[in-house]
Amino acid sequence: MSTRAELRRMRRIDRWMEIILPRVVRRVINGTLSQPGWLPRRWLTLVSGDIDLDAGVGAIWLVWRPGSAREETHTALIERCGEKWQCTGRGSASGGDLPAERLAVGQPGQVGMIELGGGAGCLSRADRLRHRHPDSNGMGLWVGSSELRVAAEVDHLLLGDRRIEVPRQGRLIVVWKSPSTGRGGIRPLIVAVGRDGSELSRIGPHDSMDSYTWAELSGQVEW
Repeated sequence: MSTRAELRRMRRIDRWMEIILPRVVRRVINGTLSQPGWLPRRWLTLVSGDIDLDAGVGAIWLVWRPGSAREETHTALIERCGEKWQCTGRGSASGGDLPAERLAVGQPGQVGMIELGGGAGCLSRADRLRHRHPDSNGMGLWVGSSELRVAAEVDHLLLGDRRIEVPRQGRLIVVWKSPSTGRGGIRPLIVAVGRDGSELSRIGPHDSMDSYTWAELSGQVEW
């Protein structure tokens, strides 16, 4: 059970996030994924942001107090509802563990080309508003996000038919939209592409491990 001090701290963080998040969201929508100059990294670091304008969805990954004992990860899902972008889901977890740079595949902390971390999702609010009725059977459209750790050998990712650049530190969040299965959504195929344009690995919608790691465990990889 949380103490009064912890509850006060959580409420304080929530208030700050309500102020900061809309400004960060605007930057991501405008294609500016770098840390805002007015936001000190030691206080709140923008790890990654992704936007799919065609689908009208986006995701933000922030770390509060990185490197401290109070470090927390915060993620937010955003969706275009009519003419406005709105935050339709938020999550948080203790810790963050952000490296300064990407690791090569096979090094401690980077087993595969693509590694799955946390994820979040919710039924599409825009879909519910468009149909103007509550979703009673869990079906409809699902907005999901996945946190990824990508090896240094990877130049970019293909998420379905979208190309996604990998940030320097190799951590990123990707957003996707799919039909709901009643228990969640269906993550698109993710493909890791090298600098020469060759496919290095892939991870399917229902996979927990990328193809490079599976091949390595089977003794089929020569790198």
